[in-house]
Amino acid sequence: MAETLGSLVDKISIIELKRFHMEEQINRSDVSQNHIEECQQRLTILTQQRDDLIAELDQLVQDVLSGKKQLKIYRQFKMYNDPKYQMRKT
Repeated sequence: MAETLGSLVDKISIIELKRFHMEEQINRSDVSQNHIEECQQRLTILTQQRDDLIAELDQLVQDVLSGKKQLKIYRQFKMYNDPKYQMRKT
């Protein structure tokens, strides 16, 4: 599985923040029409990317619920700041 539930939600939230700020740019009155049009094009792309990620998330959830896919738990094994992994100086 290339994406996890968490990574998809993370990407969707980041794109939503970008969309929010791009909409702010579109609604500015102190910028050129060219700037507004460029931001509108970018908002269209961001919206498509968001919609693609939502579709991917929906499919993953359906696959998990139907038993077609199983979620894996990836454990973190941190070695820094743990004395038992530090090399002894000789």
